Amino acid sequence: MEVEMMKALGMAGGFMAAALGSMGSSLGTGTAGASAVGAWKKCYQQDKPAPFLLTALAGIPLSQTIYGMVAMLLIVGKAQAMPQYWALFLLVGFFCGWAQFFSAWYQGKVAAGSCNAFGETNQGFANYIMALGIVETCALFALIFTILVMPKEVAPAVAEAAAEAVKSVAQ
Repeated sequence: MEVEMMKALGMAGGFMAAALGSMGSSLGTGTAGASAVGAWKKCYQQDKPAPFLLTALAGIPLSQTIYGMVAMLLIVGKAQAMPQYWALFLLVGFFCGWAQFFSAWYQGKVAAGSCNAFGETNQGFANYIMALGIVETCALFALIFTILVMPKEVAPAVAEAAAEAVKSVAQ
């Protein structure tokens, strides 16, 4: 396989991590945001002050976009430096991205319930943050796993020799 193709496939893993994390964040913040709007509506109907903290709850699933971006930057950099590991980069990006996706999506569901409860009672904010933190931990573990499975840097001469060996085998 050509070196440029290996780089492209490896980099695709990084792009998947960022894209899937962002899609999950969109679902999560959309779900939580809709719940925050509903809670504010109830507050307005009951002539109660609308809690601004619902904005924080609605935005918490955005962090998976950041984790996906960190994974993307790591994977893309490694894929360019060590294209022979393209399959690892592709798979790790795929699985990291899906972990970010589901974490953000389900964090949005927990945030939606938290918005509803906090909007009605104006109590329990710290408890809701703790529940959201538990879901967040799954996303952090996926990012840490991604970092840990990345191959270590090799000397440029070794990398060039490996690239040449791969190129000669491909021919």
